[in-house]
Amino acid sequence: MGSVSEYFGSLVFDDRVMKANLSAKVYQSLKKTIDEGAQLDIGVANAVASAMKDWAVANGATHYTHWFQPLTGITAEKHDSFISPSPDGGVIMEFSGKELIKGEPDASSFPSGGLRATFEARGYTAWDPTSYAFIKGKTLCIPTAFCSYGGEALDKKTPLLRSMEALNKQALRILKLFGNDTVKCVRTSVGPEQEYFLVDKEMYDQRPDLRFTGRTLFGAKPPKGQEMDDHYFGVIKPRVAAYMEELNDELWKLGILAKTEHNEVAPAQHELAPIYATTNIATDHNQLTMEIMQKVAAKHGLVCLLHEKPFAGVNGSGKHNNWSIATDSGVNLLSPGETPYENAQFLLFLCAVIKAVDDYQDLLRISVATAGNDHRLGANEAPPAVVSMFLGDELNAVLEAIENDTPYLGTEKTQMKLGVDVLPKFNRDTTDRNRTSPFAFTGNKFEFRMLGSSNSIACANIMLNSAVAESLKIYADRLEAADDFETALHEMIKKTIKDHRRIIFNGNGYDDAWIKEATEKRGLCNYRTTPDCMPHLLDKKNVDMLTSHGVFSEAELKSRCDIMLENYCKTVVIEANTMVDMAKTQIIPAVESYVAELAGTAAAKKALDPGIACDYETSLVKRLSALTDSMMMKAEALDDALMELHKADDVITESYIIRDTILTKMGELRLACDEAETLTAKKYWPFPTYGDLLFGVR
Repeated sequence: MGSVSEYFGSLVFDDRVMKANLSAKVYQSLKKTIDEGAQLDIGVANAVASAMKDWAVANGATHYTHWFQPLTGITAEKHDSFISPSPDGGVIMEFSGKELIKGEPDASSFPSGGLRATFEARGYTAWDPTSYAFIKGKTLCIPTAFCSYGGEALDKKTPLLRSMEALNKQALRILKLFGNDTVKCVRTSVGPEQEYFLVDKEMYDQRPDLRFTGRTLFGAKPPKGQEMDDHYFGVIKPRVAAYMEELNDELWKLGILAKTEHNEVAPAQHELAPIYATTNIATDHNQLTMEIMQKVAAKHGLVCLLHEKPFAGVNGSGKHNNWSIATDSGVNLLSPGETPYENAQFLLFLCAVIKAVDDYQDLLRISVATAGNDHRLGANEAPPAVVSMFLGDELNAVLEAIENDTPYLGTEKTQMKLGVDVLPKFNRDTTDRNRTSPFAFTGNKFEFRMLGSSNSIACANIMLNSAVAESLKIYADRLEAADDFETALHEMIKKTIKDHRRIIFNGNGYDDAWIKEATEKRGLCNYRTTPDCMPHLLDKKNVDMLTSHGVFSEAELKSRCDIMLENYCKTVVIEANTMVDMAKTQIIPAVESYVAELAGTAAAKKALDPGIACDYETSLVKRLSALTDSMMMKAEALDDALMELHKADDVITESYIIRDTILTKMGELRLACDEAETLTAKKYWPFPTYGDLLFGVR
C-alpha cells in the first residue's frame, strides 16, 4: 500500500486534487467560496463537477450521492450513477454543476417534527463546499445540507453551519476592536475523542438485546470487571490490534486524522482520537469514523458497540468534544499569548465562554440528551448532569485577581492593560485535568465531556457556538459604544467573572455534596433525564437567542424538541418490548428447563434412596420456581405499562410516563432475570453472559 504519507487522503477530492485538476481561475474562485463564504458561480460549479467526476471515475467510482445528516442521528445517502445514454446506444459518464450543487431526495420518511406533512415528499440537499467530497466503495460522496421544500432545516449540518457563521460574525467584531483588521474569518475547531466496545460477532448474534437496541438489557455481574484497572492503557490484544490497524488505514484514506488509540477503562472498551479539524469537517469525519468502525469490525468477526451504556456495572462510552476558536491566520483565541495585548483579548474570549456556559447551561445539557446517555451521566464514569466549568488553579487565581483588583501573585508578573498585575503567560499544563468536569479548560481549548459515544457532535457544537456568539455580541455592542475601550473592557471582564463565578467548579464533580451545592446554593440546573431537560429547548431565552442569530427558526426548534423526545420514547419502548420478549421466550423457558432437570435429579436420588433429603435440589427448585413466577409477573406488568402509553396525549406526557414508570418496571424485571442467571446452569442460559462478552475477544 505504500507509506501513510503516500495514501493519506487518496480517496478525498481535497485541496491538492483541486489544485491539480482545476484551472487557476476556477480554483481561486472555489477557494474564495470555501475560505470567505463567497457565492458560488454556476460556471465554477460545472468545472468543479466535471473535474470531480473524472477524478472519481479514475478511482473506480460509478455512482455519486449527496451525503447528508438527517435528524435520525446517522447519515443518509441516495446513489445515482454517472451514466447517461449516448446516441449510439451506449452510455457516457456525465455529472453537471447543477447535480453537484443540488439534489432532491425523498424527505417523507425522515423525522421532521411537523415541518412537513407525511405526504409531502420533496426535500433538497445542497452542497457544502467547505467539506471535501470523498469516495466510499464505488460512490462519490458529496457532503451536503438537507432542507424541506419550504427551506426549513431537516438536518444537523445546516444549523451547525449557521452557528459557525454566527460566531464568526461576532468574533470579527471583537477582533476589529483590538485592531485586528486583517482577519477574514474566525472558525471553531473540534477534536472528538471516540470511545467504543468490541465484542465477538458470534456472541453478539445470540443476544437479541444487542441486535435490537445496541445494549445489553440483561446480564449478571461477572466475577471480574474493571476493578483491577488492568485494561486501561494495557497491552492491546492481537485481534484488536489488527482491527485498529485496518481502521486507521481506512480512515487515513478518507483524510481523517486518526491519531491516538488505546484500551479504555472497561474490559473490551477502546478509544480513538483524531487531530483537530474545522467543526463542520470534524462532524463529517466523526460520522464517517463511526460508520467505518462498524464496517471494519465486521471484517474481523467483531461488532463495534457505540451505545453509551452497553453493559451495566462497567464504564460506558462517551465522546469528548475538544473545542477551540482560531482565526484564518492560525491564531488560537483561547491561547493566553505572550503580551498584555494578547492577554486582554484572550481574557475577553475566555469570559465569553464562561458567560455562555452559565447563561445556556440548559442548552448544553439538552445537546447531549438521549435515552442512552441518561444511563451514563453522573454514573461515576462520566460528568454529572449538572453543567459546570473547570479552569484550574492558576487561571482561576488570575480571574480572582481581576475581579478583586488585586495583583496576581504568580512567579512572573507584568502590568496588563486591564489595570491589574496578572501573569502574561502561563504554561498550558499547570493543573491536572479534571475528568469529573463537564466542561474543562485544558490549555488552549475546552473539553466538553458530556457527549455520549453515539451522539452526533453537531448538536453540542451548535449550542456552544451559538451561546458564545451571543456573549460576543453583547460584548461587541457595549465596547463599540464605549468612550474608553480599555476601561470598558476591564469593567466588562470583571463583571463577567463576578456574575458567572457560580459556573466555575474545580473540585470533584462526582461528590454528592457538589450536586447539593450546585443546585441549592448556586442555582445550577440538574436535569437528570432527557424528559427533564428537552422541553426547556423552547424556553423564551433559548428561542430568542437561537433565532436572533439565525441558527434556528422557532418552527425548527419546536420540531427538534418533538423529534428528540419522540426518539427517546421510541428507544425505550423498543428496549422494553425486547425485554418482555426475551424474558418470556428465552429466559423463563430456560430456567424452567433447568428446574425440570433439578426435579428429575431429586426424583432419581429418591428412587435410589427414599430417605435422602435432596435439600440442595429442593431449595434451588423453590427459589427458581419463585423467580420464574416473579419474572412472568414483572414481564406482564411491563407489558401492561407499555399499553398504557397509548393513552398519552402528547410526546412530553409519554416521555414522563417512560421516565417514571416504564424504566422502573424494566429495572424490576432485570433484577429478577439477573438473579435467575446466577442460579441457572450455564448450559441452559440462552445467550452469552457478561463474562463471555467482555472477555471473549482475545
